[in-house]
Amino acid sequence: MNLYTKTIAASLLTATAVLSFQSAPVFAEEAKTPAAKTQAAPAKTDASPQLSPADVLARVNGTPITRAEVDRATQILISQNRLPGNLDAAMKKQAEDAALDQLINAEVIYQEGMKLSIKDLDKLVADKAAQGKAKFPSPAEYEAALKANNLTEKDILELIRKDIVIGKVFETEVASKITVSDAEMKKFYDENKDKFKLPESYHASHILIGVKPDATPEEKQKAREKAESIRKKVLAGEDFAALAKAESTCPSSKQGGDLGTFGKGDMVPPFEEATAKLKPGEISGVVETQFGYHIIKLIDKKEGGTVSYDEAKKDIETYLKQLKTQQAIGELLTKLKGSAKIEKTGA
Repeated sequence: MNLYTKTIAASLLTATAVLSFQSAPVFAEEAKTPAAKTQAAPAKTDASPQLSPADVLARVNGTPITRAEVDRATQILISQNRLPGNLDAAMKKQAEDAALDQLINAEVIYQEGMKLSIKDLDKLVADKAAQGKAKFPSPAEYEAALKANNLTEKDILELIRKDIVIGKVFETEVASKITVSDAEMKKFYDENKDKFKLPESYHASHILIGVKPDATPEEKQKAREKAESIRKKVLAGEDFAALAKAESTCPSSKQGGDLGTFGKGDMVPPFEEATAKLKPGEISGVVETQFGYHIIKLIDKKEGGTVSYDEAKKDIETYLKQLKTQQAIGELLTKLKGSAKIEKTGA
């Protein structure tokens, strides 16, 4: 199921995220962490000329994109992709190039959007700015976040304006024109049946008497005997969940031993094999794994099978719309960039 519900993120959508004031709380965390600020600073490994945040790295129909903008977008991309802060020179350059390309794409879309009539744009910008500011615990922390990212209130308003305008272009030029027919959805389902197969799954609880990897034979025997004793209590009618909370060494003890639903391959083989032999409501014998000794209670079992078309239809529609949206954004960009004057200065 995950294969066809996976979100497809187009480069323009990422660029919009870079422009969004929603990133401000991330900036705030960086402002509180000296190490993060240190990693974000350019490494001084040679005697190269001093780089200025005001350097113009590109122009889109005469509108400049500065080094400060690219540096800020690069840091957001690094954070979004969970990359280490101390990238080597080659990877840092790749991230910077990607950020610059996204900012160019965003500027092209923004300039197109400014041709639209957006009702109450100034109010929309002000309202979103107020919402973003309200996320900070205090005005002082908000100001600290701006300072840490070399931003002014004017910069924030401009970023928000771009985000709103770009979103409007997506809405009017892309999203509103995307449709998926029943025939397309059925065709996708019929041609991708393997993506809709569900393995047998189990819902079970367990009680674990944990054993350390370096436990002695005597310690293992003691743990097994304790597990056997607890199992007898369960078979005698004592509440399984209560015993799990009191005796189990697994974190699931807090939920009365409930492990939720899992499928084939999710658990270690001895545990999985023992679970597969049970019927709902049955209690296993004491099962040994590398973690210790388990008593398993099967709550429910679902046979494997294929998700029906009717069940899958909504997710298929979402997935196909995402694919068409990605393609439409690419086509729109190609069209707009084809008539725009784009210069990369390499400053």
